[in-house]
Amino acid sequence: MQHAYQPKPSAEDYLSAEESGGIRHEYVDGEVYAMAGAGEAHNLIAGNVFAGLHSLVRGGPCRVFIADMKLRVAEWNAFYYPDVMVVCNPADAHSHYKEQPSTVIEVMSPTTESTDRREKLLAYRTLPSLREYVLIAQDRRHIEVYRRGADGALQHEVLAAGAPLWLESVGASLTQDAVYDHVTFMQNVPISPVDIA
Repeated sequence: MQHAYQPKPSAEDYLSAEESGGIRHEYVDGEVYAMAGAGEAHNLIAGNVFAGLHSLVRGGPCRVFIADMKLRVAEWNAFYYPDVMVVCNPADAHSHYKEQPSTVIEVMSPTTESTDRREKLLAYRTLPSLREYVLIAQDRRHIEVYRRGADGALQHEVLAAGAPLWLESVGASLTQDAVYDHVTFMQNVPISPVDIA
């Protein structure tokens, strides 16, 4: 049985489908990847970071976006959904995606950590506006920052236990207590059977 050739969707096709669909997908050079749902720890951390940053940037030029705003990486012909991003350029005004973030934050899960550490790091570093790329673990207190140095390269830093998360893009910091507020670390918790009566 022969199968008809299915051309890869263009970026325009992808954007049109995302606006009308219910499931989020990321797009990388013609390949479309469905995004899995996130658990409680992931949601709490992303929400805590968004809330903290939103209060820090209120009244200034920066805006904070969470989860549903796409980030276009033109050099990779890609669209991602960062967990949180800060955009400080008012000219970056497209209603469904942004292109010039100052800070991008990803909350790592077992299924996304390798993508966050490799593919997204390589893609995001091509963004001239990017000053910080932050990786936050959800299974323990662990935060890493890739910060743009004077030479333009991203310098890697692992925060010491209890050290604040300093973000140059907003000129302020979040405490690790604020980032991990209400998060309970649970590893290898067995799933209990569901009783159906």
